[in-house]
Amino acid sequence: MNQSERIHPQADKLELLPQCARGTEMGTLLRMFWQPVARSAAVAAGHARSVRILGEDLTLYRGESGRPYLVGGRCAHRLSALHTGWIEGERIRCMYHGWQFDGTGQCTQRPAEGDTRMPNIRIPGYPLHEYAGAIFAYLGEGPAPEFQLLCKDVFERLDGLLFAREEIWPCNWFQLVENSLDATHVSFVHHWGRVGKFGQHVAATIPKLEYVETDAGIRQIATRSKNSVRVSDWTFPNKNHIVVPGLTESDPWIDVGHWNVPLDDTHTLRFVIYSVPSVGAEADERIRSYFEAYGDYNPADHHAELLVERKVPQDELIQLTSAQDYVAAIGQGASVDRSRELLGKSDAGIALLRRIFWRELDAIRAGRPTKAWRRLEQSSELPRQVAEPAGA
Repeated sequence: MNQSERIHPQADKLELLPQCARGTEMGTLLRMFWQPVARSAAVAAGHARSVRILGEDLTLYRGESGRPYLVGGRCAHRLSALHTGWIEGERIRCMYHGWQFDGTGQCTQRPAEGDTRMPNIRIPGYPLHEYAGAIFAYLGEGPAPEFQLLCKDVFERLDGLLFAREEIWPCNWFQLVENSLDATHVSFVHHWGRVGKFGQHVAATIPKLEYVETDAGIRQIATRSKNSVRVSDWTFPNKNHIVVPGLTESDPWIDVGHWNVPLDDTHTLRFVIYSVPSVGAEADERIRSYFEAYGDYNPADHHAELLVERKVPQDELIQLTSAQDYVAAIGQGASVDRSRELLGKSDAGIALLRRIFWRELDAIRAGRPTKAWRRLEQSSELPRQVAEPAGA
């Protein structure tokens, strides 16, 4: 029997993993957690923009006070896009017929209807929380949980630099989550095209792997040598915390938070926050200039260059690392058929990841509580590796 004819013993369970729509088991699970929807700087006071998250089209706006709100994407009247309207105080008014909504989604005014009291009309409205230069939303049922699971000291440095980036990739979110728990790929993917800052510090050596479930998610340890022990803390359900080299050998290492948020079944918001310790005014300005010059990059805009021409970016940190991961993920297709794959012992992290998700989905199906995920109490400091010679 060839690969295409195999019937995977877990085919039905594998089909659950990439889902995100409301009403699906995975969609329910994802909505139990805060998810990033935009950079804080992406919407100014008195302005609105459309966002798509977990298969839902929504409107993100800031009131005149600067407070952000997230409501339905369309006016309840004739379903016109609400983000094209205008802000009045803390409310948004549809440009089509003037229906007005507050930040909870409550319709507050219908100018042409002659209402004498508040209309009994609502569109969706979701709680928001701003943290580390990003706007997070809770799209689940009931009161929002405390915003603590995603917090880490390294993203709260009083004297540090924070940079948030957004990329939209045309593939399923779970492919990118699995990539986070695949330490072996670093030895190959990040040596493809050109060896950049990241690849210089992670030799093309097959690592010894260790995976441990924690209170927050999974700790991944990949040991390539005594000087190359790479640790990452993955937080359930879709955030990874890693460290990458600085711009120069004298610069501090950068803490990176990666969120892989489903926009729908075949598009993912790859949301990234970089936290850089401050080391002085001159270095800080140089680092800011770098992120301004190279941070506005989405490998999806260079799809043909990367996959057809094999032309990689000249920048050796942000752009190259992102481009290399993009080629690997997109090479699996818009939504990979996991029933045809052949896992090996190097896929221990992916196997553990799936078991945890299936356990949580089983609990939802049975009406039981899921795990009470909580912020790690131990230090979040991750080891920095020394550069190793190519081929080491």
